[in-house]
Amino acid sequence: MINSMLKIKSKDIFNLYLWLIMNYFDNRMIQIAGVIDQAEADLMIDCGVKFIGFPLRLPINKEDLSEDDARKIILTFPPDVNAMLITYLDKAKDVLELSEFLGTFYIQLHGDLSAEELLILKRKNKQLKIIKSIVIGKDDIEYSLKTFSNIADFFITDTFDPKSGASGATGKTHDWDVSKSIVEKSPLPVILAGGLNHKNVAEAIKLVKPFGVDVHTGVENDSGRKSRELLIKFVSEAQKAFDEIGE
Repeated sequence: MINSMLKIKSKDIFNLYLWLIMNYFDNRMIQIAGVIDQAEADLMIDCGVKFIGFPLRLPINKEDLSEDDARKIILTFPPDVNAMLITYLDKAKDVLELSEFLGTFYIQLHGDLSAEELLILKRKNKQLKIIKSIVIGKDDIEYSLKTFSNIADFFITDTFDPKSGASGATGKTHDWDVSKSIVEKSPLPVILAGGLNHKNVAEAIKLVKPFGVDVHTGVENDSGRKSRELLIKFVSEAQKAFDEIGE
């Protein structure tokens, strides 16, 4: 028995850890994206957030902090809090280098990364968990499902803003029936993003039935910083809705 346990590969231990994170600490993924500084990250953790997203190397929106500061903050995270690299990079080499620098195993990809580049990324580090975006109003949904379902680990649906050209972090919702259809068709877990806040997240979860939800601007106050009150309300409403749908 002991000898068998000693033969377990490191990647198996890591996958077991991920399973525990998903199934013991939280029944679903609730991610808050956008970190300005250590105080804001500490606030999120204090409000029960287990997945914290760091948008970096962005084509349109300005980064909230430097990559050096992001790395320092991530190093302070307790074991049950996960850092998510959110990026628009489209080359596996660049994504891998940034992920390794930050120390993140979760990567949310919003760029035009080809299936070939994504395969390279997964082969270079099999421990990575890849969340591939499907941007409603921009991406070919059927193509994305067909092309990336055997490579990525999750999908995330988000909103395209034709005025700014931004794919995500727009603060705008999209047709949730489209995301619901993606959830029904996808062999992978689907995370819902786009214009979510504490007032609409429960309704969205009950309709779409996603694996998780992601919010950025919907928990910020007028100063652009995360609000303790809005964070607590969002996490509470999301958790209650997930419990209600029983998945």
